[in-house]
Amino acid sequence: MKWTKEAETEIKKVPFFVRKRVRSRVEEEAKNAGLEEISLTEVHQTRARFLNKMEDEVAGFQVESCFGDGGCPRKAHGSQKLQQRVTTFLEAEDIRGFLKKSVSGKLKFHHELRVAFADCPNACSQPQIRDICIIGAVVPETGEVPCTQCGACEAACAEKALLLTDEGPVIDFETCLLCGRCVDACDASTLVGLRKGYRILLGGRLGRHPRLAMELPGIYDEEAAYDIVRHCVADYKARSTHGERFSRLFTEENYQEVTVRFLPRSLIPVGSLRP
Repeated sequence: MKWTKEAETEIKKVPFFVRKRVRSRVEEEAKNAGLEEISLTEVHQTRARFLNKMEDEVAGFQVESCFGDGGCPRKAHGSQKLQQRVTTFLEAEDIRGFLKKSVSGKLKFHHELRVAFADCPNACSQPQIRDICIIGAVVPETGEVPCTQCGACEAACAEKALLLTDEGPVIDFETCLLCGRCVDACDASTLVGLRKGYRILLGGRLGRHPRLAMELPGIYDEEAAYDIVRHCVADYKARSTHGERFSRLFTEENYQEVTVRFLPRSLIPVGSLRP
């Protein structure tokens, strides 16, 4: 639907974590009113109704995603199926109902459990500031095809994590972000990306006391990533007695416990990747 310049400017003032919901609501109400263009008036009216009934808008959880499955050329590993599984699981867990019982007073958006998916380390969905963060990854490896020394892989690596030697490419996994750009650049197929999976980050948030999520060591396949989400939600519901966010409850001790429990299921050898 067409928006006037003033309406577009005004909607950008809405906090980013509810902007998508407010924008959708504005368009829905304008469509129902038979309008073909959204002006400043429609934005103000819908926003007022939205704020007056904010508790009704709190779903209990948010699942954000990037545009990887929409054809993004940067996609390392898609997450659409995993997103659907996680969303279905969270709906079945009735997070909103759980919050209604544990939160004193009205529900607000900052009570919601927040999960984000990104299909590459560019992280357009800002997964590092969510409770549970899942980032697509591909492990670059040297195959059996001899290197042609073209240098395309080295040029493609923005992190300078790959060094082209006389024997072929050598990868520094302490620096590598597992984006797969070097694999895509290798026309000779010396570099391959057979092992694809997900990086998992836990405990991120913004607000008055922001913190970046802590990354688990290793790369996990879909089933392991799904099990980590289920484990975290079970722990969250067991310990959040007054509406505390998962990120508030997730400590270094919890990080170590999750690491010990799930690292044996990593797609790569223990210790070969950060942290």
